[in-house]
Amino acid sequence: MKDSPIDGRQMIEPLPIAKGQKVNDFVDKVFAKSGYNARRLGEACKLYKKMLNEDATVCLTLAGAMTPIGMSGPIVKLIENGFVDWIISTGANLYHDLHRTFNYPMVQGDFRADDDHLYKHGIARIYDVFIADDTLLETDQVIRRAIKNQKLPKRFSTADLHYALGKEVLKTAPSPEKSILAAAAKHNVPIYCSSPGDSSIGMNLTIPFILGKEVDVSTTLDVLETAAIVKHSKKNGAIEVGGGSPKNFFMQTQPTLWQILYQEKGGHDYFIQLTMDSPHWGGLSGATPQEAKSWGKVKEADINNVVVYSCASLTFPILCQYVEESCKKKKLKELNLKRREFTDELIKTSRQMDEIKKQYESA
Repeated sequence: MKDSPIDGRQMIEPLPIAKGQKVNDFVDKVFAKSGYNARRLGEACKLYKKMLNEDATVCLTLAGAMTPIGMSGPIVKLIENGFVDWIISTGANLYHDLHRTFNYPMVQGDFRADDDHLYKHGIARIYDVFIADDTLLETDQVIRRAIKNQKLPKRFSTADLHYALGKEVLKTAPSPEKSILAAAAKHNVPIYCSSPGDSSIGMNLTIPFILGKEVDVSTTLDVLETAAIVKHSKKNGAIEVGGGSPKNFFMQTQPTLWQILYQEKGGHDYFIQLTMDSPHWGGLSGATPQEAKSWGKVKEADINNVVVYSCASLTFPILCQYVEESCKKKKLKELNLKRREFTDELIKTSRQMDEIKKQYESA
């Protein structure tokens, strides 16, 4: 039949499994030529490569518990290569990132373990990862020491807080090369946490606060700084590992600009999400890029976005290895050195807008 929907499309052939294939060859020759989420992963790998080739400003968002299972390694490599320009993470991922850099135990356990037995022996469990209570207590001291030793402004963003933690790791840890926080501080990659009180890092800020030290983490500064980074970037994209609050904190930068500050940006240019969530449950972390288009969060509903419905513990290392093999190192954007300047300019521009003054006065 003339103009059939199958005309000109890629034939699905038996997939070649061979010795000696690199990951990028395997993705291109097997996953990308397959179907279902294997093909989505192939598309995600190619889209990440496109983001880097077009010099997009790339944000990595981290939900779940990725650092306990060793994902600090791939992320550090992305930072060093200039493949990630800024990060939004849960506090838990950053807290657990600190353990191994000080050689505190965090080991492979068993998800079938007797948790009463673990509790009696001072061991906490994250599915099949065991963490000794001593590891937690020693890491708490690292955070308190950083707050005590590193100079923080009176009011600071979570990027300031995590930079201080990273500097403390670089200064005092025996294995700083294992830490996302250290790599980010070294290469001036800002790290934000959308819910700074929801982790042991936030919990440990209570001690200096109780003892009279100013520890004013400003969520408003986080909102302004992240929006300012997006505004000053020619193109924006994200690698979303999981969903949840870190994902939305990145996505909301666009509505912050057009809905709140009346500075149209037009939506993010690229979107990759690795998730197990389904959109029909109504969870924000399962929201599709098509849905995000309706909010003005992405530029195109069906172009330059991929959702891979699979476990990120499998797909994320493959994605990282693909760009490691396929892309050249990039010049670091060092946004940590520029975020305050970007934010000051955004605030100055917003203060001069009559529409903002009018809306505030009429509220």
